[in-house]
Amino acid sequence: MTPDLILASASPRRSELLNQIGLAHTIQVADIDETPLNKENPADYVLRVAHAKSLAIHQQGNKNSVVLAADTSVVLGDTIMGKPENLQHAITMLSRLSANTHQVYSAVSIRGQTTQQVLSVSDVTFRAISEQEIIQYWNTGEPADKAGAYAIQGLASIFIQSIQGSFSGIMGLPLFETAQLLVNEGIQIFNE
Repeated sequence: MTPDLILASASPRRSELLNQIGLAHTIQVADIDETPLNKENPADYVLRVAHAKSLAIHQQGNKNSVVLAADTSVVLGDTIMGKPENLQHAITMLSRLSANTHQVYSAVSIRGQTTQQVLSVSDVTFRAISEQEIIQYWNTGEPADKAGAYAIQGLASIFIQSIQGSFSGIMGLPLFETAQLLVNEGIQIFNE
């Protein structure tokens, strides 16, 4: 019997990605502190947060299910870019990403019979973006709740010159790696 899959995330994009590969799931949001630790590097940060999310939901009596959690950060240099607080913050972030290559770190943590984690790192190169374009983009409402103030699958795709890595990982859930971990826990991707 295939175990139930619980997505420990409020992200509609992660849920859409699981639906895209045909995985039925329920959603339970983990309420954890996502503040980076002092001098914590981006890889350690996303792995720690994904791990904490899966642990929190697993400990809520979901021990017979498979809990999937993820965390994604947009990183320029060693700076983790969170979600923009307002227009000025979005202008600052997107201006820094403009005509530059940054990384998107996505960590996945799976808890079932075992605990597994994986990290996906992708490079994203933006073309030069004017402040006027950033303001117009902000006014669409899309960047307000997105790490790095952009959504690769949305209107910001016109800013992206190239990517190297996982498109779904940049969206928030690297499907290649996630599918491998889920199969290890008895979740069948292709049901026959």
